[in-house]
Amino acid sequence: MYFELITDRLILRPLDIMDLVMVHAYASDIENTKYMLYLPNGSIEETSQFLARVTREWQKDTPSFYEFAITVEGKLIGAVSIRLDEQRTKGMLGWILNKNFWGKGYATEAAIAVKNFAVNELQISTLIAKCDYRNTASCNIMKKLELSLVSDSGVRRYPKTVETVKELTYSITF
Repeated sequence: MYFELITDRLILRPLDIMDLVMVHAYASDIENTKYMLYLPNGSIEETSQFLARVTREWQKDTPSFYEFAITVEGKLIGAVSIRLDEQRTKGMLGWILNKNFWGKGYATEAAIAVKNFAVNELQISTLIAKCDYRNTASCNIMKKLELSLVSDSGVRRYPKTVETVKELTYSITF
């Protein structure tokens, strides 16, 4: 399966094993990944295993998740994904952006494109996004996506650091 989403400044295409070096650059960076549940990656092999899984998923007729590379002027700067529930009616939206590109609106632009893809192409009825309560940048993106805060009492456990913090859940129903 192949989908390419084009915005004013970005091209979103399937993330692939060929993106290993660029993905590992941001996925292994501690500052870049401080609010990501399963990151940072400790080795390039860990990043390679993730990308192999993503590549296999894109090869399915009906993927259960879509992990898009965010590219600007041909350069990979991050990723945005939508993960579907078993009924394929709800989608969990997530994103990561190389810290060198923070503050330019790229994550919002990419997230809006995937939101539209999820609603129009995948025909989901509910979109959900979660984040660490300290991640104000992600909270702001969720608001720009017109998601509403539905819970501020979740618990987020970081498996690699064993840290536990409050998790926020945002959602919108179409």
